[in-house]
Amino acid sequence: MRLGVEAALVRGELVAGDVDVEDGVVVDVGLAGGTRGRIAVPGFVDLQVNGFGGVDFLAAATEDYVRAGEALLHTGVTAYQPTFITAAESTIVDALRALPVNGARPRILGAHLEGPFLSPERLGTHPQAHRRDPDLDLLERLLEPGGVTEMTLAPELPGAGAVIRRLLERGVVVSAGHTNATAQEAHDAFDLGVSTTTHLFNAMRPFRSRDPGIVGVALTRREVFVQMIVDGHHLADETVRLVWAAAEGRLALVTDATAGASNGGGIYQLGEVEIEVADGPPTREDGVFAGTVLTMIDAIRNVHALGIPFEDAIGAATAVPARILGRTDVGVLEPGAAADIVVIDDRLDIVHVLCAGEERVVARD
Repeated sequence: MRLGVEAALVRGELVAGDVDVEDGVVVDVGLAGGTRGRIAVPGFVDLQVNGFGGVDFLAAATEDYVRAGEALLHTGVTAYQPTFITAAESTIVDALRALPVNGARPRILGAHLEGPFLSPERLGTHPQAHRRDPDLDLLERLLEPGGVTEMTLAPELPGAGAVIRRLLERGVVVSAGHTNATAQEAHDAFDLGVSTTTHLFNAMRPFRSRDPGIVGVALTRREVFVQMIVDGHHLADETVRLVWAAAEGRLALVTDATAGASNGGGIYQLGEVEIEVADGPPTREDGVFAGTVLTMIDAIRNVHALGIPFEDAIGAATAVPARILGRTDVGVLEPGAAADIVVIDDRLDIVHVLCAGEERVVARD
């Protein structure tokens, strides 16, 4: 099957020509023909999705994942991590056991546990009642169902070092977030193996001239990946440009989307927290931000509108998040790779989406 594109983004570079797909795999690129103004790019990879299309993943059943997955595919996401915020232990364990496996579309890469080992000073919308200091026994109970691929924690908390080491032993990516870590505490955490940060700047110790905190350290350590929400509300445009200048090539876009994303305004759940979607980002009753209704294609448009080159904006939604998880099977478009592909036009509108070669038509001339 030819995709009918004039170019494809292959390993970060535009290659002129059409793309051929057979049996769910990219067979060739750079072929003659295609439609002017259409480009094939890798399917988007989102590392932080609390919910989507009316579904909150912390309470989702199999059929809910199907519904949310269809909505995600229509925004170009072909692989993602369902993200569970701080909640009662039994709730998190039940959510992990309900995680679909074997053939889900989009691809479910594993679960991102955002908590419960978070700073009491940087909780954001996470429920205080379920926050815990790092606890190896609790960690083992949370890991027992399987499926955890990333965990967000505050590395400065007592006992965090032992938890970080255990997570790394189990192959789980450790991300620093909802943290009040000083610069030295951040250095210690990254030295230990924490490799990324959760929604940089948000729910973190502020960056100050003589107290750069975890933000300053993450931006100056070249081996550390940073994740960022670019929805026009969580960060100022100048902040996004600053982060990009410091962390180009190691910055991943995340949506931090909640159930209201692609589902319209109204009242939704984020775990046990009731949130409202109106004109801006979702909020709790007290006005605190509670995730977003951002889609990944809009995040790409937003950074591109700030002057970030197209290829780099796409890379922040594909190759970089794949690198954070150490995955080579997602976020890439090249011969031999799975055909997880988004075709976009010259207005950055999605024309259609393929997941494992299966076409999900969004629009067609």
